Amino acid sequence: MIKYTALLMALAVSLMAGAPASAQKSSLGPASASIRIEQVQVAFIGSAQRGGGSVTYQGRTYPITVGGLGIGGIGASKLTATGSVYGLRAIGDLAGPYIQLREGWALGDTGRGRLWLRNGRGVTLRLTTHRKGIQLSLGADGVVIGFKR
Repeated sequence: MIKYTALLMALAVSLMAGAPASAQKSSLGPASASIRIEQVQVAFIGSAQRGGGSVTYQGRTYPITVGGLGIGGIGASKLTATGSVYGLRAIGDLAGPYIQLREGWALGDTGRGRLWLRNGRGVTLRLTTHRKGIQLSLGADGVVIGFKR
């Protein structure tokens, strides 16, 4: 588990490091799609999340599943995340494993945060979250996005 954690953190940092956030966003070009995710996150040093949502790409909406494991944080929350997808050339490029960096908090019905996800095909998700529960979230995860059938 410790080797997995160290590898995950190193990969996440290498994928997201470099330019400041504003420069990274401008270098991504225009958004290819929009996305909405609803999930439950539970963390006590290690973390897990499970949920679903939808992505809207070229006028069509596709239902998706989202799940993952990682490190960092404590507590539990239900979150709704919305944002943009960059670098999506075909809808099939959305599915698969991602590295996710996250930060956020929740206390009762109030909470916020941000998620940044990137896969090996160059697809990047930049999301803003609204959380409910009791949680402090700061860490990295391996996340898998799939399509509902």
